[in-house]
Amino acid sequence: MIEDSSIINHQSLRMDELHGKKLVIMGLARQGKALARFAAEAGASVVVTDLRPAEKLGAVLAELSDLDIEYVLGEHPMSILDKADMLAVSGGVPADAPLALAARERGIRVTNDSQEFVRRAPTAVIGVTGSAGKSTTTALTGVMGQMSRRRTWVGGNIGRPLIADLGKMGAEDIVVQELSSFQLEVWDQSPPVAAVLNITPNHLDRHKTMAAYASAKANILRYQTEAGTAVLCADDPGSLMLQSLVKGRLRLFSREKLVKDGACVSDGQIWLRNGKDIPVCRLEEIKLRGDHNVLNVLAAVTLADSVGVPVAAIRRAIAAFTGIEHRLELVRTINGVQYINDSIATAPERALAAINAFDGPLILLAGGKDKEMVWDAWAERVRERVKHVVLFGALAELMAQKLEGFSELTRMETMAEAVDVAAATAVPGDVVLLSPGGTSFDAFQDFAARGEQFRQLVNGLEIGDWRQETGDS
Repeated sequence: MIEDSSIINHQSLRMDELHGKKLVIMGLARQGKALARFAAEAGASVVVTDLRPAEKLGAVLAELSDLDIEYVLGEHPMSILDKADMLAVSGGVPADAPLALAARERGIRVTNDSQEFVRRAPTAVIGVTGSAGKSTTTALTGVMGQMSRRRTWVGGNIGRPLIADLGKMGAEDIVVQELSSFQLEVWDQSPPVAAVLNITPNHLDRHKTMAAYASAKANILRYQTEAGTAVLCADDPGSLMLQSLVKGRLRLFSREKLVKDGACVSDGQIWLRNGKDIPVCRLEEIKLRGDHNVLNVLAAVTLADSVGVPVAAIRRAIAAFTGIEHRLELVRTINGVQYINDSIATAPERALAAINAFDGPLILLAGGKDKEMVWDAWAERVRERVKHVVLFGALAELMAQKLEGFSELTRMETMAEAVDVAAATAVPGDVVLLSPGGTSFDAFQDFAARGEQFRQLVNGLEIGDWRQETGDS
């Protein structure tokens, strides 16, 4: 994100529709905190409720201590909705939580910080969602914007909540917002430029059915106007089925097909098609590993072009972009073994993409918490491609059942034990791949914390006297 030294225009905030309204915010994580500050500075009567007691929220409460905010902690009483005009739910709060259901029954609008940002953004927002690849696509699109020398903001589901910087934004800025199904399920407004990268089974523990999950994702397109631009993947049936919702310009990206408007691959080259056929780069110039990342690049090319980023800037960004943390990240090469951190893989499809990104022998570290996913295709590919599997966490038993009969399998309780087993098993030329497939919430705050522990564990491994260490350390 690029920032300048400008400050929030408090006069314009006082003209905001929140001024004088009662806003109840459910959940005081980073999204709720950002919205609480924005709304309080806009003159709203803000009430924050969180199930955690005050002693566990000390740092957050201190950050907001300069504002006139009422707190109801340790419970979510229904009485908090009395005289409320809006209820904002943080991403971790299900749309069918009792307080949210009660709000709807009373005719109280349910929203969240990401939607309130889009409603007020002074420039066209690029929204990005999908079951996999959205963080990489969002970050790369942001770098493309930066390379064009336009002030560019990247946030939403990753990084800083964008509403925190709303007052600093201008009409010529570029905004790229990553959006999860959790955020989108309460939306009734769509961003002017929106991409659905793919839709595969994910978060079924929360959404219960694929239909409900896909419907939440579809909100990113559902409320666009004829002036909007929708970007879909021609190679993904889940994404492509949403084209019936498109009211404005439909742009496609594809690795397998030639598209009329969007980005595609031909003869080892990425092409941008927008009324002209423009060569962008050779596939070998992409520094990201794996075919799935070619699709992410194609999506980013289409999105950046949709907001007027020049092709020269798009090329420079692709050449410079090496990825983001915890996504097929080389942590270290020790004793001739590469250790790869793909902690972001919180679904079997992500783990499959990671496995397919390597050609050599693999030692796979897998586990975490289940989201009621389908593991059959994952298990089949593991049998074909993986030399040894080390399972850990709450998912270990289920994964072991799916891999019944696969002899090269070890089960451990923790990731620390799993790394020790992998290090003892690996020989020069192997790749130790952390690509869990499950969420981190059985043992970690989030996938980043899991990936950070993997880094620390790998960096703590000793180098054998008879081998040389190479690569990043």
